[in-house]
Amino acid sequence: MPQTTLPEVPLPAPGPLIGTDRLTESSGGSAVHRFPATGAADQPVPMAGAREIDLAVAAGTAGAAEWRALTPDRRRDVLLRLADVVEDHGDELVALSIRDSGFPLRVAALGPSRGAGGLRYYAGWADKIIGDVVPTWFGSAFDYAVSEPIGVVGIFATWNTPVYNIGLTAAPALAAGNAIILKPSELAPYAYLRFGELCLEAGLPAGLVNVLPGGAEAGTALVEHPGVGKVHFTGGGTVGRRVAALAAEHLKPVDLELGGKSANLIFPDADLERAVAVSVGGIHGGSGQTCITAGRMLVHESIVDDVVEIARKQIAQHVLGDPFDAGTTMGPVITEAARTRILAMVDRATREGAELCAGGAAAAVPGADGALAGGYFVEPTLLAGVRPDSELAQTEVYGPVLSVSTFRTEAEAVALANGTPFGLSAYVQTRDVGRVHRLAARLACGSVYVNGRGGIGPGMPFGGFKESGYGRLGGREGLMAFMQTKNVWISMDDD
Repeated sequence: MPQTTLPEVPLPAPGPLIGTDRLTESSGGSAVHRFPATGAADQPVPMAGAREIDLAVAAGTAGAAEWRALTPDRRRDVLLRLADVVEDHGDELVALSIRDSGFPLRVAALGPSRGAGGLRYYAGWADKIIGDVVPTWFGSAFDYAVSEPIGVVGIFATWNTPVYNIGLTAAPALAAGNAIILKPSELAPYAYLRFGELCLEAGLPAGLVNVLPGGAEAGTALVEHPGVGKVHFTGGGTVGRRVAALAAEHLKPVDLELGGKSANLIFPDADLERAVAVSVGGIHGGSGQTCITAGRMLVHESIVDDVVEIARKQIAQHVLGDPFDAGTTMGPVITEAARTRILAMVDRATREGAELCAGGAAAAVPGADGALAGGYFVEPTLLAGVRPDSELAQTEVYGPVLSVSTFRTEAEAVALANGTPFGLSAYVQTRDVGRVHRLAARLACGSVYVNGRGGIGPGMPFGGFKESGYGRLGGREGLMAFMQTKNVWISMDDD
């Protein structure tokens, strides 16, 4: 393979991390992790089962009690120290993230700074959690409300941006005073496991952060366990529905951050090069495998030919290759099954009449000495003339595929943007400020990005409408999502 720009990093022991113990065997069996860029198998990953979840809840309960006993300023300082440790080990975490998911270096390299940024942001909240004095009128009384930690929180951790995700999920849960059980997928265990070790190195109490790679058995046990007070799930809608249904059976609160089908609305007055780059950059950076990717371009009919040609040219500039190579702009998709699914969607779209303008096939990326020949690469793909009611326009692809559909009026653009089951994000490309505000008010989604791609900053409330889920990460709302409110009423009567 080409020379990497990162030092060689040994893979951490893959077993569950519970408290200070790293298990080499677990009750959930084992899974094979494959590096997506080569298809080569790493060491088997021991998978957590119900027994390990039970052990992690016990460790988390003890860790949460120790954590809550610290004064808020000490919790703040520990989280600030953890942020420093994450950045100090940034190259290591980047290398493990690439090994996990195959995202290219230029994308994975953003993880440590953004993960640390989330930890610092929420560390700043740790000593600012206040309550309210509540007016009363039922006799003479003093009434106040306080926000308290939930206790042990289960977090189903996303595989695509592990270190970044830590700043959005683990950081607010810890700042709120909770212990956490991170359950990464077997597809991407390494960066999360190393993060768990770094938490101990930074001085967090043993058991405060537990990392248990696992599949369905571990997920079910995590949701069902009476010692887990809340669950946050990031992932696909099919599994998300099962998690929500199971949580409902146990009267357990759950937040869901599910898929998206983000529209990029491009108007004639936009900077077209920049507008198209919003979509093209999204499918290249992570091979379209991020929830807010603007993969659905809705283009005013008067400029569609220009937009398609610009998209072709921008796609042609990108380089598929070794994700460890700084020159690579696009890596593989996560699994062979994902590649098969993506290409089948493209094939169905062309058979339904969409015009294939670029890509559309598995990419041959041999790499040095053929090392990448077994990787799960897909050509960046562009399809025009996509019907708004087609599978490609309605279903999340989670791959490097752009679709182009046209509109005539603002009202039609909004109807098309809102015309899917999802409501995670939307993008508006125009110089008309009045149009920006009109559309932002009418787009049925949790985030609207204007004249740029944007991201998910730790202070920004982030979450979806409709089938994109419910609950919010980021900002004060993200902190309060991991807390519960208690009211205290004290009589002031003399007798």
